[in-house]
Amino acid sequence: QEQLVESGGDSVQAGGSLTLSCAATGYTAVDYCMGWFRQAPGTGREGVASIDHYGSTVYADSVKGRFTVSKDNAKNIMYLQMNNLKAEDTAVYYCAAVAWSWICPPLTESRYGYWGQGTQVTVSL
Repeated sequence: QEQLVESGGDSVQAGGSLTLSCAATGYTAVDYCMGWFRQAPGTGREGVASIDHYGSTVYADSVKGRFTVSKDNAKNIMYLQMNNLKAEDTAVYYCAAVAWSWICPPLTESRYGYWGQGTQVTVSL
């Protein structure tokens, strides 16, 4: 059974850094498209970044230059390195995957079929 499990969420001060991890089991998720989404209270789920089979990445404008998505093929884990965190980055962060697709679709929630349970990131001023 395919499963995605996030970890690494925490509370940090603005300007700090965090690295989130997404461990996949049940299939080699890193061979296909994976992405990160986030959801702040009272808002919809927002696409943050994606990485495809070839390592090509896409970022939301709000995180460009601050966040980096990467993957470890040997460990079947995707990462999200978050630097210079801002209060507006506070949200539950979700790992997601598009089953059996080497190329990533646009960062839209409906295009991703597999989801993790989420991990909380809180950034305080």
